[in-house]
Amino acid sequence: MSRSRSRIIKQLSLPVLLTLFSFSLACQTQTVADTRAADETTLRNLDADWSKAAGAKDIDKTVSYYSDDALVMPSNSPVLQGKAAARAMWHAMFSMPGFGGGWKATKVDVARSGDVGYVTGTYEINETDASGKQKTDKGKYLTVWKKQTDGSWKCVADMFNTDLPATPAAPAVETKSAATK
Repeated sequence: MSRSRSRIIKQLSLPVLLTLFSFSLACQTQTVADTRAADETTLRNLDADWSKAAGAKDIDKTVSYYSDDALVMPSNSPVLQGKAAARAMWHAMFSMPGFGGGWKATKVDVARSGDVGYVTGTYEINETDASGKQKTDKGKYLTVWKKQTDGSWKCVADMFNTDLPATPAAPAVETKSAATK
């Protein structure tokens, strides 16, 4: 009887030990390395390089920072979706006489998860108006970045708007109809 009991204990001990080991692994919390500081530096550098590309009117490089499904939200314009729409917007901007300028990050933050971050900052864009006078537009921007499956970062949302005061609407012209004369 003692031999059969010993054999039963041996047969049960391996599955019991494996079960206990599995529970032990399941109860441990996985610690993920905090890469926020490095990711923030990466986003700050990408943002600066992006500004240089736009200042150089390099359309291909400028558009390369966007994800394929990016949303672009410029001032006084409907939302643009995708790289083709972003390319058209940048092409129009680069085509403005006297276009130049760029932007600078003032804050960069990355989520603890390390898969999404944002950059805020200020921009200055120069152009020449129809009368030949140089105009400068200053404003602010917000970009949202997402880490891609290959580890690179792409801008998934880009919003910018001017600090210039709104242009007042032209006063309505009152016309009298023949019936009121």
